[in-house]
Amino acid sequence: MTAVVCSVKGVFVVLSPAGTVPVVLLTDGSLRLLPIFIGFSEAVSIKSALKREVLPRPFTHDLFIDTFQKFGIRITSLQIDTVSDGVYYAQLVLSHDHHEARIDCRPSDGIALALRADAPVYVEQEVLDNAGQNGDTLPPLVDLETFIKQ
Repeated sequence: MTAVVCSVKGVFVVLSPAGTVPVVLLTDGSLRLLPIFIGFSEAVSIKSALKREVLPRPFTHDLFIDTFQKFGIRITSLQIDTVSDGVYYAQLVLSHDHHEARIDCRPSDGIALALRADAPVYVEQEVLDNAGQNGDTLPPLVDLETFIKQ
């Protein structure tokens, strides 16, 4: 299996007649984007991490990072390795005293944590090949901050 380093292009809201759905877009640096539909609270947390905001009341993801740090645990990466029926599967890779552990997580939580820990996000090439899209084929998107301000 071959994994590709991806970055977060942004957090958006898909506007459709059926309703609004938050989405985080990952990119491998090409024109291909990987849309992952997420919950609203995770979208706000990811956007906060992207902006490196320090809020007076921490998000749950901030509490996890603080706990990991206090116990000497480091997030080394997030691995998004499978997509099945539109559901993505991911693992956080943790390091402690030269030992590695992998923890299954939702990609949205993993992205929020990886951003806070400055850890890379890897996506399996097969996932990118099967679920990646050209930006032109995505539905209309509004940046999350713009959507919140409306």
